[in-house]
Amino acid sequence: MTTLTALLHALADLAATEPRPEAQATAFALCAAAETDFPAQPPSPLDPQIRAACALANAHPVVRLIAEAQLYLPWQASPAADRQPGDLAATKALVTLLAPEGPILAPDLRFGLFYQAPDVYYPLHAHEAAETYTILSGKALWQAGDRRFALAPGEAVHHPPNLPHAMRAGPAGFLAIWRWSGDIGFDSYRMLPDPKA
Repeated sequence: MTTLTALLHALADLAATEPRPEAQATAFALCAAAETDFPAQPPSPLDPQIRAACALANAHPVVRLIAEAQLYLPWQASPAADRQPGDLAATKALVTLLAPEGPILAPDLRFGLFYQAPDVYYPLHAHEAAETYTILSGKALWQAGDRRFALAPGEAVHHPPNLPHAMRAGPAGFLAIWRWSGDIGFDSYRMLPDPKA
């Protein structure tokens, strides 16, 4: 079994723990594509920080597979980076694994990995897509609507469509999986007024 195959199976198992039909569809799509080969990728500008997050002692077990597959993971800026304030886009990176445009084709889902640098605040924003994050490594302070709470490895949060949300990475940053369903286009993505920003 290749490193990527093992990673996709592990991510499928993790996605399947979310009790929503879209999560089960995500898990199925990941398993069905588990033999997919990705070409080697140039490293993200945040590669050292991502690797440091993978090495944290409290990390979810899937993080070891992410570290082993790092050479093949297409880390990039958010497709909505041009709508984000200041240098925020330079403090975050994501991998899209499932999407209408690939690398694993999924017409109505987006799924991948997300990294946010230490102590960075990602201000209030919203979008039409329903979204779930599961923390894999590090910690984050989260706001979802009027709720504020901390998330640690293995803990998840779900945002219904258009729910304002924001997050502050802990002192080691955080690594997570993310999943979108519903209206998964980026046209509705918008930053919101945020007194903390």
